[in-house]
Amino acid sequence: MPSHSFTVNGRSVSVDAPDDLPLLWALRDLLGVRGPKYGCGVDVCKACTSHLDGAEIRPCVVPVKDAAGKSVTTIEGLADGEQLHPVQEAWLEQDVAQCGFCQPGQIMAAVALLRRTSEPTDADIDAIANICRCGTYFRIREAIKSAAARLA
Repeated sequence: MPSHSFTVNGRSVSVDAPDDLPLLWALRDLLGVRGPKYGCGVDVCKACTSHLDGAEIRPCVVPVKDAAGKSVTTIEGLADGEQLHPVQEAWLEQDVAQCGFCQPGQIMAAVALLRRTSEPTDADIDAIANICRCGTYFRIREAIKSAAARLA
């Protein structure tokens, strides 16, 4: 079985897995990284949103071989020690989470959005298209705008 070496949240890892194994399963099942959630497995719900070398990805559809030699960041690696990322702080202040299932993916998508634009419009926020089964979209929008103001 092929071995794939990469970095997850600043830690070097290696997994023995088929090349086409979805990165999400390598993260969750082989490495115990539980932040990215399995929702659909086909890049629709975006509950698993993470970053690969800083770019937003859905590890449910990215094969583990594509992570080789790269850096994966999940919700667990977003904070700087005890200091939450400004998006995480805004999420708490706006009381976004209800069930919490989609929140890791929502937060990682919001971070990627704020890397692309410092003043996101409602259309920009809508375009991230992460599904929230609880319907907290208004609070998500407010949290992203609050985080944008913090990062400006």
